[in-house]
Amino acid sequence: MPNSSSISEFLLLALADTRQLQLLHFWLLLGIYLAALLGNGLISTAVACHHRLHTPMYFFLLNLALLDLGCISTTLPKAMANALWDTRIISYSGCAAQVFFLLFLFSAEYFILTIMSYDRYVAICKPLHYGTLMDSRACATMAAAAWGTGVLYSLLHTANTFSLPLCQGNAINQFFCEIPQILKLSCSQSYLKEIRLLVVSAALASGCFASILFSYTQIFRAVLRMPSEQGQHKAFSTCLPHLVVVSLFLSTSIVAYLKSPSISSRSLDLVLSFLYSVLPPAVNPLIYSLRNLELKDALRKILQYTLFLHQNYFHHSLKTTRT
Repeated sequence: MPNSSSISEFLLLALADTRQLQLLHFWLLLGIYLAALLGNGLISTAVACHHRLHTPMYFFLLNLALLDLGCISTTLPKAMANALWDTRIISYSGCAAQVFFLLFLFSAEYFILTIMSYDRYVAICKPLHYGTLMDSRACATMAAAAWGTGVLYSLLHTANTFSLPLCQGNAINQFFCEIPQILKLSCSQSYLKEIRLLVVSAALASGCFASILFSYTQIFRAVLRMPSEQGQHKAFSTCLPHLVVVSLFLSTSIVAYLKSPSISSRSLDLVLSFLYSVLPPAVNPLIYSLRNLELKDALRKILQYTLFLHQNYFHHSLKTTRT
């Protein structure tokens, strides 16, 4: 039986058995990927280019959009290439890179979501101290801590996972490399160390969740005490999208990583992985832009400016052709 030292590549799960379905999956994944690139790219551009959006809330939203771009770019391009070229192969180093970047980006995103809930808590519950607690230096420090902690966390798990002896072949029942599927290939009892690390990670994640829950409990208490309906609407318009994103991210990832092996199946694992790795990065821009008037206004100005440049280029090309 092969061990980890003799494995040079892994076999990912084929999304379809027939060539027609493989091509259909390719075009479907390509559409989702382009939509995620467009949505997160527009949000990043809007926040970076518009001075009205140079506030802590939008600074963290920019970080979230960049992390979402990284998350979906870690999984979908390889899945699309495999579907297009009718292959299942991913190299050992490529698999390790996928595990590292996914863990890094997802953990950093979770920390950013926790910081965003704290930002909303300070803005609504302690508005007089907001400028002091959430100044530019504090925001940059918190964001750097989230990204740095994500790197360290990912390094720990990736190194531990790929140091395990793999005795159950090299076929991964997933369309990308993830720790729960790799642990299924490890030798008997050899995966217990990584399981303990995952339990510790779950405890840390519970601490972040408790912080988010406390922040939103205080936020909703403060909002419901507001005498002005306009003030309540403004507070809810900035908080509800974030709460939806947190709920979507946590529910899908927790079920995917902590579900009992007894209820595991190939189709269920595939659906859960799609829900936590592909769906949030694709729909987060839509969730944040639906109720946020400032962001919608900035996006509209970007689209108008882009259309203006395109029209000027078209007219200039037309004049050049006539002359």
